[in-house]
Amino acid sequence: MQNEPVEVTLKVTEVFEKLGVPYLIGGSLASTLYGMVRTTQDSDIVAEMRIEHLQPFVAALQDEFYIDNEMIAESIQLHSSFNIIHRETMFKVDVFIPRPHPFLQSQLARAQRQTFTFETEVSAKFASPEDTILSKLEWYRLGGEVSDRQWRDVLGVLKTRAGELDLDYLRKWADELKIGDLLERILKEVE
Repeated sequence: MQNEPVEVTLKVTEVFEKLGVPYLIGGSLASTLYGMVRTTQDSDIVAEMRIEHLQPFVAALQDEFYIDNEMIAESIQLHSSFNIIHRETMFKVDVFIPRPHPFLQSQLARAQRQTFTFETEVSAKFASPEDTILSKLEWYRLGGEVSDRQWRDVLGVLKTRAGELDLDYLRKWADELKIGDLLERILKEVE
């Protein structure tokens, strides 16, 4: 895994941990962790931020990141997303503030702590391999089922983690998320 995206992302998750904000790293960093390595221009974090987290979050990161307070406040109110950009590397971190729903609670409960060693040992919570697959398939569907990158990310996780995945969990949530057809199609592709 590339160091820069992970190091920059962990600066953000460290603040979430200090503030007690439930979070997980998903997207391409998670699919690279569990599957095939690929470069990425940004990282994705799902975080249950509330308005009281805004000022301490900004205060902790404003020296190292370009941050727009108003964009973050609006994202918290609307349960949408915002991004911050690391000044030194120009690496972008996207933070998604979801509406509460059962799949989110399942993802947060199943998040897995991963440890990395740079100058020191650091760790953060990543979406599980199963939840990474489901989220990527959901994004694939929302994007009109045309993103080869999303599809390849899912294939990479399925191939690398073959035999380790909880297929019952995958099928249960795929049906609830209305992506069961995509899951079955990609499972056939890796057979």
